Amino acid sequence: MPPPQVEILLVEDSPQDAELTIRALKKRNLANHLVHVADGQEALDFLFCTGAYAQRPPCEQPKVVMLDLKLPKVSGIEVLRKLRADERTKLLPIVIMTSSREDSDVIESYKLGANSYVVKPVGFENFAEAVSNLGLYWLLLNQPPAAQP
Repeated sequence: MPPPQVEILLVEDSPQDAELTIRALKKRNLANHLVHVADGQEALDFLFCTGAYAQRPPCEQPKVVMLDLKLPKVSGIEVLRKLRADERTKLLPIVIMTSSREDSDVIESYKLGANSYVVKPVGFENFAEAVSNLGLYWLLLNQPPAAQP
């Protein structure tokens, strides 16, 4: 039996933020099909089925990518740029989840095709609620485009 399809790709280098995100999604039963990667290069490898993920079926993309901007190896902005430049990932929903409130980051993210930009709330309860709401929206309410051949 094939493994279940990944629904969320969490790209987060902070172990604490990743743990809080996963915990908040688990509380709403939304983390069953989540993959966490800790840097931009690993995110690209996962999404383009290269490197450690070369055996992953390329047609199985997540329903949403939750992408931090400040990442090691390859920045979140560069990940976003590469995903939007490739036909295979051009329509993939990408939510920027970052601590940056810089106008330049917000503007650049939207110019490059981010679907949403969320500044990580301070405090566990606010953070958990924001992540839960994002998960509910992107996994249950959002209507993604049909898979492209």
